[in-house]
Amino acid sequence: MGIILGFLLLLLVPVLVGFYLEIFMADQDSRLYRRSLLSLILGVGCYALLGGALLYVLRRKRRAGAVVEEEEEQVSEKTLLTKKMGDQLVSLMELETEVATNKNLTTGQDMELEENGSKPQEIDEDLHSRQLAVYGRETMRRLFASNVLISGLNGLGSEIAKNIVLAGLKSLTLHDEEDVKIWDLSSNFFFSEDDIGKNRALACVQKLHDLNNNVMISTITEKLSKEHLSKFQAVVFTDASLEEAIEYDEFCHNHQPPIAFIKSEVRGLFGSVFCDFGPEFTVFDVDGEEPHTGIVASISNDNPAAVYCIDDERLEFQDGDLVVFSEVDGMKELNDGKSRKVKNVRPYSFTLEEDTTNFGRYEKGGIVTQVKLPKVLQFKPLKVALKEPGDFLLSDFSKYDRSPLLHLAFQALEKFRYDLGRFPIAGSEEDAQRLIDFVTNINLKMGEGKLEKIDDKLLQHFASGSRAILNPMAAMFGGIVGQEVVKACSGKFHPLFQFFYFDSVESLPVEPLDADDLKPLNCRYDAQISVFGSKLQKKLEEAKVFMVGSGALGCEFLKNLTLMGVCCGQNGKLTLTDDDVIEKSNLSRQFLFRDWNIGQAKSTFNQPAIHVEALQNRASPETEDVFNDAFWESLSVVINALDNVNARMYMDMRCVYFQKPLLESGTLGAKCNTQMVIPHLTENYGASRDPPEKQAPMCTVHSFPHNIDHCLSWARSEFEGLFEKTPNEVNNFLSNPVQYGLSMRSSGDAQARDLLERVYECLEKERCETFQDCIKWARLKFEDYFANRVKQLTFTFPEDSITSTGTPFWSAPKRFPRPLHFSSSDPGHLQLIMAASILRAESFGIPVPDWGKKPKMLAVAVDSVVISDFEPKKDAKIVTDETATTLTAASIDDADVIEDLITKLEACAKRLPPRFQMNPIHFEKDDDTNYHMDFIAGLANMRARNYSIPEVDKLKAKFIAGRIIPAIATSTALATGLVCLELYKILAGGHKREDYRNTFANLALPLFSIAEPVAPKEIKHRDMKWTVWDRWIIEGNLTLRELLKWLSDKGLNAYSISCGTSLLYNSLFTRHSDRLEKKIVDLAREVAKVEVPPYRRHLDVVVACEDDEDNDIDIPLISIYFR
Repeated sequence: MGIILGFLLLLLVPVLVGFYLEIFMADQDSRLYRRSLLSLILGVGCYALLGGALLYVLRRKRRAGAVVEEEEEQVSEKTLLTKKMGDQLVSLMELETEVATNKNLTTGQDMELEENGSKPQEIDEDLHSRQLAVYGRETMRRLFASNVLISGLNGLGSEIAKNIVLAGLKSLTLHDEEDVKIWDLSSNFFFSEDDIGKNRALACVQKLHDLNNNVMISTITEKLSKEHLSKFQAVVFTDASLEEAIEYDEFCHNHQPPIAFIKSEVRGLFGSVFCDFGPEFTVFDVDGEEPHTGIVASISNDNPAAVYCIDDERLEFQDGDLVVFSEVDGMKELNDGKSRKVKNVRPYSFTLEEDTTNFGRYEKGGIVTQVKLPKVLQFKPLKVALKEPGDFLLSDFSKYDRSPLLHLAFQALEKFRYDLGRFPIAGSEEDAQRLIDFVTNINLKMGEGKLEKIDDKLLQHFASGSRAILNPMAAMFGGIVGQEVVKACSGKFHPLFQFFYFDSVESLPVEPLDADDLKPLNCRYDAQISVFGSKLQKKLEEAKVFMVGSGALGCEFLKNLTLMGVCCGQNGKLTLTDDDVIEKSNLSRQFLFRDWNIGQAKSTFNQPAIHVEALQNRASPETEDVFNDAFWESLSVVINALDNVNARMYMDMRCVYFQKPLLESGTLGAKCNTQMVIPHLTENYGASRDPPEKQAPMCTVHSFPHNIDHCLSWARSEFEGLFEKTPNEVNNFLSNPVQYGLSMRSSGDAQARDLLERVYECLEKERCETFQDCIKWARLKFEDYFANRVKQLTFTFPEDSITSTGTPFWSAPKRFPRPLHFSSSDPGHLQLIMAASILRAESFGIPVPDWGKKPKMLAVAVDSVVISDFEPKKDAKIVTDETATTLTAASIDDADVIEDLITKLEACAKRLPPRFQMNPIHFEKDDDTNYHMDFIAGLANMRARNYSIPEVDKLKAKFIAGRIIPAIATSTALATGLVCLELYKILAGGHKREDYRNTFANLALPLFSIAEPVAPKEIKHRDMKWTVWDRWIIEGNLTLRELLKWLSDKGLNAYSISCGTSLLYNSLFTRHSDRLEKKIVDLAREVAKVEVPPYRRHLDVVVACEDDEDNDIDIPLISIYFR
């Protein structure tokens, strides 16, 4: 409306000017002045038109979120090519051609220019921080300069669109000629009943735009021509006929530059992907992993040379890898930057295909780094690949022979649809046989690639469900294809080469399905009913599900459950809990949230179709009164959507206790895994755990770092000590000086002395009252950290120091440090001082003046700080023991020092202003305006300079110090799709362990490893056997003697009984014999102080037993039901 008014007003100007001049010059020479008048009118008119056009362009260029007068005019820079007309969202088809021209859609050459730095799109690091941790800036820039087409907005197309819009593009064009039908509602989350009858592309466009308003989204609702394709870097087809796909692919393959072509289909429980990225496609980074490195310990003068590395970490090189050397002392010829091939790789050594006989003799040092080379792939066009498919990407090795058959089945389905003009009817044996015949005929023409055997039963399942697009399958393939689009646009990760087929027929109910049960009911779940039947649909709707977590996994699960109809029945219920709130960084993956939801509870979920109770309770022992026994016993299944191991372990323990199935999944960048935990069939989550992460010794972090991780770990520790722990300790002292002093005297150790020294320094020696004081403190800290401490270290351990064993002290992995000389002209130095000063001021409640954030003015203040000369101490003690857990050495006079410090602090407290308190600062990595990461990154990089370690930028520092878990939408979608395929099995019931699947996938490679879950460990005793899933239940209010007798009858001699952390009975303690006649419940109340809550009928005890041969026997938990 505003644009139209602008045009009208600007067009009115020349008319009014002309009318005024006509009156004013009425008595002038008509011919001369009318010509001038006409020129004036035309000139002003052109100006008006130009101004109107500029107004239109400027409004389109306005940044998203700008304030305008009318709510409906709040359109972002990359606005939709749509307008509201009544209740309908209508495409502006008449403007499409003109607008597409004005868009300057990026061609391959344009993208190069943008990548080369002319005008790269700015990356919102707060929004995309987790994605940046996976892709890096360069990949993101390529992605943000890409234009993509998706043809076919069925359930699969919408899932792909969701994932790539969340990732970020320059533009996305949606093509679809079909209208929304009720059949579509079970697979496309963007459709509602109100959209039935609308074009599918138009029905999706607004909701997709809401996910990321930085992506231009347009639509094509007419027949797609090859000319449409020329402006895209990648095109995806989800519903094109094989004939059309071959034609489009040929055009894309031969186009200059080639256009990446992807064809994907989901047909019931079967899916396929085909990729053709052109005659030559360069992969810049095959796996996305950091190059592996090793620290050199020695190199021989041989042909070939033998290289040995320190045994801190195993080498990750492989035979044939290329490596480069740096920082080698003695054998300097290796520092030439030349790539060299390795072979005979062992855990800590390898040989080098190099003659080093005449090289200098190796002395010390050296870093060896893997060289990652680009890889060029040559794709076949679809027409050729159909006949010569090559190797299929396998996922489930128990189905190694499926892919060749499905390759024929998808072609046969195309033939069926072409001949009959429809899909096979669900449950129709006649249609299934027709499809089998088509497969047989195609197979006969395959020549040497002909299959010896065709699985008719599998093809019957394929034919029966072929019309349906199931949401879990769409979610899974949406993640896979979405990642392939990213690869096509960026060259990051290895593409799928070229065919991938998948099926999950084991998800079907165990009992044969009746054709009548597959008939549509004219409801939104008709597509799913056509595969699984109405009986299973009813079970899904009446399920009672407990889902823990509502982040990235949780959002995907909520979408999937809604589309599947889970908990949508009258008696169904989803209990959802998450104690976290929405942050900006969540929005690039957690697609149910918008920027106006930031700060709200994540568990808020408004979807009328599903019966949900949203809670903000953490699932933990403290909330077992909320999630009590009755709640757990009512559940059908538990779904974890968690991001930490401790919470997973707790949920696993509860599921084992109540014998409830648990669906577990997790992601890490492009990797994901799923695990099915099924009572009595599979092992539980806690049965196998990854080894703990190796921690660097404390002395390494504090005095002998040799990589940037050590520097960042130290910097994070210093931040917390200076700005959080010490201010908290100061406040503890000031809140009650007497009690604090008593506590420190009671401790009387080196740690107490250290705490008191920190508090005294903060309140007396280093107390700040003005911002200039903060600058002085920061400058002195710089000198202490990066000059004085290094001087002391190198004084204590000179460069030529020898250990007691006669080896050089400064041998690998230790790096000899050099002190830094402060310079206010060094941006790194000054930025660190600025961050430190501002944080110090914040902790003391001192206002920061404007000049404190201006480098030039700050430099003047910093240079005025007087720095005293430093004299190293001869008796300084520096910890070098790698097993030490503290850097504070104990002393015989600790008690005297503590007493003296308490006296000084009490005197100091009297000089402080009334009610003085410090402001502890809690580390927050995701706020780039708070100077937290500026301080940590600056501190780490200065330390890296001391030790000649390569520095990192603030973003990389944030990833490491903030312990950010890399995350992308595609792997999340894949994981949840796979889990929901397992959910069908659980709710249907009756499936064997062989029907369930655990998965590990890496979309970067791509790799899919799908296998049956492991059975639980079985323990046998006499004629009994049990697993972790068993719990022995005893009815009655037993005495201790009665319990011992009950066990003895089973050939088990109990020697210890405990409840919680308390010991109720031990056979070695004679005084425990007095407890034999007491009720176990009373013993638990007296000894363990356990009060069984009213909602619980039983008490659990842990019993340690031996058999008659004195062998320990692990028996199940015993529950005594005394009520």
